[in-house]
Amino acid sequence: MKQTLLQWIEIDRSALKHNIDQFRSLIGDARKMTVVVKSNAYGHGLLEVSRLAAEFGADWLGVNSLEEALALREGGVDLPIILLGYVPLADLKQAVSNDLRLTVYNTETVEELAKITSKLKKDAFLHIKTETGVYRQGTKGEDLLPFVEMIRKYPYLKIEGLSMHFANIEDTTDHSYAQRQLEKFIEYVDLLGQNDINIPVKHVACSAAAILFPETFFDMVRVGIGIYGLWPSKETYLSCIQDERDPVNIKPVLTWKTRVVQIKDVQDGVFIGYGCTYKTTRPTKLAVLPVGYYDGYDRHLSNASYVLIAGKRAPVRGRVAMNFITVDVTDISEVRLEDEVVLLGTQGQERISAEHLASLCGTINYEIVTRINPKNPRIVL
Repeated sequence: MKQTLLQWIEIDRSALKHNIDQFRSLIGDARKMTVVVKSNAYGHGLLEVSRLAAEFGADWLGVNSLEEALALREGGVDLPIILLGYVPLADLKQAVSNDLRLTVYNTETVEELAKITSKLKKDAFLHIKTETGVYRQGTKGEDLLPFVEMIRKYPYLKIEGLSMHFANIEDTTDHSYAQRQLEKFIEYVDLLGQNDINIPVKHVACSAAAILFPETFFDMVRVGIGIYGLWPSKETYLSCIQDERDPVNIKPVLTWKTRVVQIKDVQDGVFIGYGCTYKTTRPTKLAVLPVGYYDGYDRHLSNASYVLIAGKRAPVRGRVAMNFITVDVTDISEVRLEDEVVLLGTQGQERISAEHLASLCGTINYEIVTRINPKNPRIVL
């Protein structure tokens, strides 16, 4: 029996295609495009987005964990998948058996893969992550050549890729640190070349790099946040303007909705919600919504944000609770029980952006969308 949804995410199919097309036009057809779908596709729905990305011309998909990759394989997605995060040694056999590309930087991982592939008589395709300035995952420069030579000793281990990650390309309009990282990566490529080692798939570019720096494209570009119609940062946008580039035209893909589950009139001078943080100053009509911090609606939005009902703004009153928020609809006469409410997205002429919610929470748009509860259904429109 079909149930009425109290909370759901709508994914705009045409907006996603538009964004993929925009980045394809930036990087060209000669390079591979990896659409990064880690962390439930940045909150948009792992399987839903991955299937659409495959349809719209993505060459590869990028995930963080083995769990994500296996979910894609079980869901019928057969595109090449690169695992960008760490895979426990005990789980490497599953990765190889499912034809997953692996990011490597530990000798222990390589040695375990050598044993597994030898037993299976099956190739494993490896992407070496280099350390250029993030000081997180990655092989240091002085260790790179010995690491490569160790991998090449094993017949079933194929070095397919060489990669790095930018540390400070989104948060600033001064890209000198990113430039130094890029120069270091090029030094690594040259070092390998001097030793007759040519790695076919070199990749460093993220969304911000794809927008700003064509020299980062190499053989493959990994596009994440931009695919979802969200700018990596305001600094990325400003950098476009400063460099006299036309900003890429991307469209938000996600709308987050809920419903009104109660409407009540309260008098002047009463407290709303936990902690008595809001006190009415007039007779007030309230709407109760079944969404809270469990669902990813951040507690910092208490008494700060608003939702959209009947195309109008309804401010949040009181604290965000685990499963409920309360909004002021005194000036919205047409509100009815079970009316649709937009928490993030557009309704009528009004819009609530991930950037706006992020500014209220003191965070970034990535976190706002990624933290939306994965149990909420994603519906492709």
